[in-house]
Amino acid sequence: MSDPRDRATSTPPPTLGEGCVRRYDPEELSEENGTEFPGAAELWRKVQEEEEKKKAP
Repeated sequence: MSDPRDRATSTPPPTLGEGCVRRYDPEELSEENGTEFPGAAELWRKVQEEEEKKKAP
């Protein structure tokens, strides 16, 4: 390995479609792509509660 930065690259998963309807191919996604987020529901609830507090007089 002559240049250590050569290994610092990543490649996105394959996509479907073009333009504004382009999206990642769900068949190609895995846990290695970061598709799992077990705390998403809890985070969403917390964000919504904070927004409600801001709206309250």
